[in-house]
Amino acid sequence: MRFRPLIVSSIVLALLPLSAPAYAEDPTLIPTPGTSQTPTPPAEEPPPAETPPAETPPAEESPAETTPTEEPSGPESKVEAGLGVDGGTERAIVELTDPAENAPVATQAAAANVDVVLQPLSQSFMVVEGTAEELAKLAEDPRVSSIHRDRTYLPADVSPNLSLIGADQAHAKSFTGAGQAVAVLDTGIDPDHPWFAGRIVAQACFSATEEAGVESLCPNGQNKQTDGAAADATTPKCLAGAVNMCDHGSHVAGIAAGTGGVAPGANIVAVQVFSRINDEELCGEPSCLMAYESSLREALDYVGTLNQPIAAVNLSLGGMLYESNCDGTEEGAVFKEKIDALLAKNIATVVAAGNEFFDGVSHPACVSSAVAVGANDNSDAVADFSNRGPLLDLFAPGVDIESSVPDNATTVYSGTSMATPHVAGALALMKAATPDVPMTELIEKLKSTGRPYVYDSNGAQVTTPRLDLAAALAGTAQQPPITQSPTQPGPGDTSGPSPEPEDSSNPDPGTEPEPEPTSSVSPVPLPTVTVTVTVTHTASPVSAVCTRGTAAKKLTAKKWAIELHRSTGSIPDATLTCYLKLIGKSSKVFPELTKASSLGKAYRVLKNGKTGKAKLDGALLTAWLNWAHGTNGTTSLTAGEKVRLSAKPSAAALKKATKNVLKSGK
Repeated sequence: MRFRPLIVSSIVLALLPLSAPAYAEDPTLIPTPGTSQTPTPPAEEPPPAETPPAETPPAEESPAETTPTEEPSGPESKVEAGLGVDGGTERAIVELTDPAENAPVATQAAAANVDVVLQPLSQSFMVVEGTAEELAKLAEDPRVSSIHRDRTYLPADVSPNLSLIGADQAHAKSFTGAGQAVAVLDTGIDPDHPWFAGRIVAQACFSATEEAGVESLCPNGQNKQTDGAAADATTPKCLAGAVNMCDHGSHVAGIAAGTGGVAPGANIVAVQVFSRINDEELCGEPSCLMAYESSLREALDYVGTLNQPIAAVNLSLGGMLYESNCDGTEEGAVFKEKIDALLAKNIATVVAAGNEFFDGVSHPACVSSAVAVGANDNSDAVADFSNRGPLLDLFAPGVDIESSVPDNATTVYSGTSMATPHVAGALALMKAATPDVPMTELIEKLKSTGRPYVYDSNGAQVTTPRLDLAAALAGTAQQPPITQSPTQPGPGDTSGPSPEPEDSSNPDPGTEPEPEPTSSVSPVPLPTVTVTVTVTHTASPVSAVCTRGTAAKKLTAKKWAIELHRSTGSIPDATLTCYLKLIGKSSKVFPELTKASSLGKAYRVLKNGKTGKAKLDGALLTAWLNWAHGTNGTTSLTAGEKVRLSAKPSAAALKKATKNVLKSGK
């Protein structure tokens, strides 16, 4: 059985995690795009080579045929566009009309040779592995309401921070969060760490697996465990040599409710939601951690069944980027239902906004009822890597945050992953102080008392409050607004490493670009973030934050092919690798259908124009690379991807979509 490339943002722990936590800086990180200059193409450069020539449609296809963006009717309308359209099997979530139908539908699916890989009998969904034809047949069952990919998520990266938000003043008035709990859905926890001092009141593990390349992180080796030390982050499966890949969850839990955290008296519910992926091509190293949507859904439901008082669920992880509310999307609607159900029980869901320096947030922070959190630094400015804009609810400290990691140690990380537990811990303090006040009111109080950050986002002025517990809980006055301009790290910050791309293979010999570009500009510098390690940990190399560039300069497919071909362009390989990771998080085509997850593979996509689909793939990748490089506008990309995801797009539709995509960006 094959498992599809996992889509998500790029953030890496001491490993390289997806549905991974949301850190910005981490011991192994993904480099980030530069912000200064862009390569200047030679003046004599011929017109874009990627503009597709007129294509004669196949005999069986009519050029006049309507664009396949029309919504199909019947059972096929239940299946997400693009599932298995290019062959192979897909891991998919099958939504059912009722939990009681789980067993009979699963039995029927198995009889039809569809592999049922997860069957939570109390849930109205199951997870299967099947071809496009098998999934379409399964959709004919009236008990099946829809079928979509089992998406994955990454972790976001990971004292002055506590005093900045006034937590020290709250502690001085005996507000510690005692009697409340924070549920941390992450990479598990070190159950014996002194920062948690017997306050871990429940543990669980939901760790999806497949036959090849994916392993469970549950101590019992199964996909699910809700007893004992189920979220133990010190198990052998968490280790990659001497590195503990599961340290992110302990760090997040320590910020929210450790003895050195925001709510040092609160309890902790630790839930492991990640799986171990042993695929160097996908991970960029032998192993990494990622979380499936199905695992997250089970974990959110599990928290809802607990009897203890829980103030907040912390999700320091993220997937696809959104510029607007995602409640109406399929993935957004699923998570909104879960988040709303918890909110009805006075439990907030606090989610990392992401570290892409993007005017928007990652999923599921885009859900309207989630509390989306960006990061600020200790000088009271928006962190240079943080996502921002009107979808954010709060900023909180996320730069150089020291917290607990396995083996009784502490480490310093940065990222919106670290900002998020500041807010989760703050809500534990608020709920412990006023247990009868609805959670919605507590959230609004944090927002209304926070210090306003005033800044521009997508050409409009936005105000987002920075968490201030001194004003919300300790009775001090609201601090005055700070007007600022969030910017990426400057050109002088170039000390970060330039790691090798995920695929070191060169393109096919016969298709190498002949000319080596000449450029009068220096390579785009990569911003860096220093990772400081304390106690027993060994210092890790300096790592960079992976964000979009600011060049806002469109390059042709031919120029991008030159950049992607190893050492022939002006943009560093590390920056290009970052761009591909951002594209993988934002696109449904790459690498879902078209495997452009590494420099060599992306190069081949740009050079392959043999079919209408291949030409559209090249146009889409060119436009996405321009977007990652700093150009704006994704409307035509979304429309083009819809055509590409169609099961049988006509030649005319492919040609039209290719033309429109090549015009995109500004």
